[in-house]
Amino acid sequence: MYPTKEMDIRTERKENLQQKLIKLKEEKNAVILAHYYQEPEIQEVADFIGDSLELAKKAAQTSAEIIVFAGVHFMAETAKILNPSKKVLLPDLNAGCSLAESCPPDAFREMKEKYPDHMVVTYINCSAEIKTLSDIVCTSSNAEKIINSIPQDKPIIFAPDKNLGSYLMKKTGRKMLLWDGACIVHEAFSLDKLLKLYKENPSAMIIAHPESEDHILKVANYIGSTSGMLNYVKNSDHDTFIVATEAGILHQMQKDVPNKILIPAPAKEDNTCACSECAFMKMNTLQKLYNCLKNEEPEIILDNDLMEKAHRPIKRMLELS
Repeated sequence: MYPTKEMDIRTERKENLQQKLIKLKEEKNAVILAHYYQEPEIQEVADFIGDSLELAKKAAQTSAEIIVFAGVHFMAETAKILNPSKKVLLPDLNAGCSLAESCPPDAFREMKEKYPDHMVVTYINCSAEIKTLSDIVCTSSNAEKIINSIPQDKPIIFAPDKNLGSYLMKKTGRKMLLWDGACIVHEAFSLDKLLKLYKENPSAMIIAHPESEDHILKVANYIGSTSGMLNYVKNSDHDTFIVATEAGILHQMQKDVPNKILIPAPAKEDNTCACSECAFMKMNTLQKLYNCLKNEEPEIILDNDLMEKAHRPIKRMLELS
């Protein structure tokens, strides 16, 4: 496809906006944290790009006065909990998370009350309210380590992701009471289409995120967190990979391994990218990011008591990580 005048104008606008953002960051002593699932043009201006664990650590360490979180709501909440005195901004307050929303606090509280002797481990992909009901938080990067740190005789409730919970039970040999929640992005992969794609690329390695359903994980050559998948592809001798996670990861992954072939795992629904994308992650745009920092809104505002209670399980996770 040849470049058109319209494409040139779009590129010029993008680069102009990115330059303005970089200047604005310096003026306001701001830092932009972006998840791997964000649009490439947002990743290009971010100070740090990472998965949930990496970004939580960066949020806890930053000396910036303003944190702009290019991700979804629970991530920005976590940054605010770790930095209660700083201003934390989210480009679009409606950028939620299907997994976090699958675990309403009132319903989860009722479940917890039925099992008072259980230790509550929650995946970081949950609301601040759910974190206040937790003993310890985990991410997909450190979940196995967190579970293994709990005494064998202590029963566990794991929430909200049943797919990650099921995977962890197999990995650790621990029985856990699982909350029935899931990520619609990671449940969107089609096994039939994936196997067809593999037949067309028999030398490919299938890599998958543990939020994926069991039938996808069973055919994967490697299962790991977002950062784990990136490292695996970088260090592998193979040259072709079918990637079963949100397609936004492919931007950074391709930068890391420009000579390797990366194929997004196919979704059940037919769509333009033939992959699985998170509509919530894609709600943030470069223009919204610029407006957000320029106007210093929308801002994440949380009650002090809630932040204090939610901070404890996150702190325990960071200490173990």
